[in-house]
Amino acid sequence: MADANTLTLTLSSGGDVVIKLRPDLAPGHVERIAGLARDGFYDGVVFHRVIPGFMAQGGDPTGTGMGGSKQPDLKAEFNSEPHVRGTCSMARAQNPNSANSQFFICFDDARFLDSQYTVWGQVESGMEYVDALPVGEPPREPGKIVKATVA
Repeated sequence: MADANTLTLTLSSGGDVVIKLRPDLAPGHVERIAGLARDGFYDGVVFHRVIPGFMAQGGDPTGTGMGGSKQPDLKAEFNSEPHVRGTCSMARAQNPNSANSQFFICFDDARFLDSQYTVWGQVESGMEYVDALPVGEPPREPGKIVKATVA
């Protein structure tokens, strides 16, 4: 049985991605992601930016990279957790306090992002389904989150 700090993303690319949430690193961001998942916000949302060797970004209901939830933007919770394969971190605009609902999952080491983006989780299993997402900015036929659930 998964503990309460587990987010499961069922992807159209074939299966479940299980993410260990890290409220110890970013309590506000984990609360936001978990709340949006419980509300069904992420269900059907696409990965609008998938760059091989770098990351897959999703969480925008418009699928453009410009949208977010109706919630206010979050205050940055930058931490020293490294951006490595499977790291889940918040996307944001130029303003450090502009993260809202968009997030990305690293395919590979992206240590140049360290301490500049809020890490909130780590993929524990199912990374092969992230790897299988259609590539592009945006992909011609983007992969999507079929369902997001929090244990």
